[in-house]
Order: sequence, then C-alpha cells, then structure tokens
Amino acid sequence: MKTRTVVMSLIIAASILSLTGCATGGTFVSGHMTEVQLQKNNFKIVARDLSGEAQAGYLFGSSFSVGMATNTFALVRVSGTGQLYKEALQNLWKSYEAANGPVEGKKIALVNVRYDAEALNLFIYTQPKIVVRADVIEFTE
Repeated sequence: MKTRTVVMSLIIAASILSLTGCATGGTFVSGHMTEVQLQKNNFKIVARDLSGEAQAGYLFGSSFSVGMATNTFALVRVSGTGQLYKEALQNLWKSYEAANGPVEGKKIALVNVRYDAEALNLFIYTQPKIVVRADVIEFTE
C-alpha cells in the first residue's frame, strides 16, 4: 500500500511539472501611429533585402508557426534568449550599420518588411528561427 501511494505521488508530481513548464511564444503585431506618404519623390532606397535572424533551442517541446506568429511550448530553453523578433530586428539594423554606418541622425525607415519563420522539431529538441527582411529608405526632405 505504501509503495502504491509513493508511485501515485510521483506520477501526480510529474504530471504537474509537465503541465507547468516553460512556454514561450511570439506574435509580432505592428501598429503604426505615424503615417508616411511615399507618393512624392522625397526618398531614396539605401538598402535592399536586408535581413536579421534569431533562433533559440528548447528541450522537451514543440515549435510551430502560423502567419507571423511563432510559438514554442517546451520545458527547458538551452540556447538563445527567446526574444526572437527583437533579436532579429536588432540583427537587421546591425547588418544595415555594417554597410551604411550608424543610423543615428538619419531620416530612415524600414519598408516592405517580411517575416519568415521555421521550426526544427525533433523528438526531444525544438528550435524556432525567425528571419526579418526589409528594405531601408532615407528621406531627402
């Protein structure tokens, strides 16, 4: 009887731990408060098809993407910070600065922004990856 109680307690504890593990997800919803008209000839394209990417690795989970949202449900993160959209955008800007210098003081904007997501799902390991691509324009007026 005592062994059965211990086994049941272990099963309940394992069930609770599996249901309360780490979960991470990212949905990038962009809201624009500023409207920019690109109808005039007051800008030039300074960079085309820049990209930035980010990924993270997790144990005991699964990742999937639907549209612009990438979600991961896992117990343990083993690599990356989990802030994939933020890191991908930061890496995109680093790519711009490597080719064009610092962004400070410039009148620039990202246009034609695209998001690609992929996920590697193995039996005990999952790795979501986000790639952000965009063109950069600079306003002349």
